[in-house]
Amino acid sequence: MPEPFAHLVLDRITAVYGDTIALESLSLDVGRGELVGLLGPSGCGKTTTLRIVAGLVAPSSGRILLNGQDVTGLPAHRRNIGMVFQSYALFPHFTVAENVAFGLRMRHVPRAERRMRAMAALELVELGGFGQRYPAQLSGGQQQRVALARALVIEPTVLLLDEPLSNLDAHLRADMRDEIRALQQRLCIATLFVTHDQEEALAMSSRVAVLDRGRLVEVGTPQDLSDHPAHPFTAAFLGARTVIEGRASDGVFRAPGLACGGAPEGATRIILRAARLRLDAETGPLRLDGRVASVTFTGDAFETDVDTEAGRVRVLASSLTPPPPVGAACRISAMPGGASFIR
Repeated sequence: MPEPFAHLVLDRITAVYGDTIALESLSLDVGRGELVGLLGPSGCGKTTTLRIVAGLVAPSSGRILLNGQDVTGLPAHRRNIGMVFQSYALFPHFTVAENVAFGLRMRHVPRAERRMRAMAALELVELGGFGQRYPAQLSGGQQQRVALARALVIEPTVLLLDEPLSNLDAHLRADMRDEIRALQQRLCIATLFVTHDQEEALAMSSRVAVLDRGRLVEVGTPQDLSDHPAHPFTAAFLGARTVIEGRASDGVFRAPGLACGGAPEGATRIILRAARLRLDAETGPLRLDGRVASVTFTGDAFETDVDTEAGRVRVLASSLTPPPPVGAACRISAMPGGASFIR
C-alpha cells in the first residue's frame, strides 16, 4: 500500500547568506523508491538544497521531514542519509574496504560486521575483488562505485547524489547513469540527484525539479517537461528549444513572420522543439520563413540555426538529410510535438 506521506519532504526551505538568497521557500517531496532530479544552472541552489537535506547546512527557515518526522534540527550523523559527493571524497590512505566501512565505523558497528557489510556493498556495485586496493589504483568509474557503496552500506533512508557523473569521461557517463538508476530502483531508495546536465536529468529521474536563482520553477516527469513545459525558463534550459513571444487569436498563434495553428486562447509564447522541426517541408501547423545562418555537424545530426523575423530558431536535422547551405532561404515547419504553447 502507498505511504500516507512522502518519504522526504522539503517544506518551504529558505537559505540566506548575508544579502544573498540561495533558496527561497522551496517545497518538494520525494516518495519511497523515487529518484527526483534537481536541474538548473550553476548557482541556482541545487547543492545547497542537498546539503540542507543532509544536515551539513542549516536552513534559515523551513522544515525537513523524513518519513513523517521533523529532522531539521538533527545533526547529519543522526539522519541516516547516504551522500555521494561530486569529488567522491575517498580517503587516499584507506583501502577500498576501509573507505566503504568508514560510515559504519563512525556508528560504532563491530569490526566483523563492518567488514561483512562493506564486502556486501562492494559486491552490490560489482567491485567484490577490489577491497584491498587503494583509490589511486582505481579508474574514475571504479572510484565512483566505491563512493556509491560507501553511501549505501549504512542502509540509508535517503540517498543524495551531487553531480556524481561530472568527473567521468563521456563514454562512461551513459553506462554509470544506467547502473545507478537500476541499482536505485532495485533497492527502492528515495533519491535526490543534482545535475546541470539536461540529458542526465531526463534519463535518470522519475520527476525533475527545475530551479532558477534559488526558486523552484516547476516539477514534472521528464516527458511532461520535454513535451509541455509550463514555464519559459524550463523550455529554454532543457536545450534545443526556441521560445518566441506573440499572441493567440481564433486558434492561431502569431508573431513577426510566424503563424501556427492549434494554439489555445491566451497563449503568449510558442515553444519550438528543434528535434521535431523540419526545413522546406510542407507539414504541420507551423509556417515560418527564414535564412540559414549556420550549420554544425554533430555526428548524428546537423544543428542548423535559422534567422527569421521572430528571431533565431534552432533546427536539428538528421545527418541523412543535410540542410540547405548557409545563406539559403528556407521554410521551417513542425512535426507532431514540434510546437507547444505557454499562456
